[in-house]
Amino acid sequence: MSLTQLVFWTFSALAVVGAAMCITRRSPVASALWLVQTLFSLAALFVVLDAQFIAVLQVLVYAGAIMVLFLFVIMLLNLGRAGPSDLKGPAGLAVATLLGGLLFFQLLRGATPSAAGTRGGNVMAQLQEEQGIVGAVARPLFSQYLIPFEITSVLLLAAIVGAVVLAKRKL
Repeated sequence: MSLTQLVFWTFSALAVVGAAMCITRRSPVASALWLVQTLFSLAALFVVLDAQFIAVLQVLVYAGAIMVLFLFVIMLLNLGRAGPSDLKGPAGLAVATLLGGLLFFQLLRGATPSAAGTRGGNVMAQLQEEQGIVGAVARPLFSQYLIPFEITSVLLLAAIVGAVVLAKRKL
């Protein structure tokens, strides 16, 4: 098993464990933090697959902006106050392991075989040469996937409005 495969399976396991912890926690704040860990694991998987731009978008958009919206709704509804916290040492350990793994992988990246040798890697490399990396991501996003992208935006807006309405009822 090569180092790339080992890193891939490690971050895959971290993503699955983080997702399971996200849906099994009683505290919404702990669930949100486990979701952040899962999103960072997915970003690491994108780095392993030589999709660094998508990894950066994953961190900026999902782990950054979307999680800010989630935490805003949690704070607005005062969901984090009730019950004892179930966020203990494993969350910190998982995040430290994730960041350490990313650093370790980046330091050894030059000596490992690239994942771009796969069939999908060749297609992405060809698209990058023709359109550039931003064009290769932006063109399908704003043509083929524009409707699902906008529907997601409307759903997030509806969730925020719903949280505000629920918070107003409690006041």
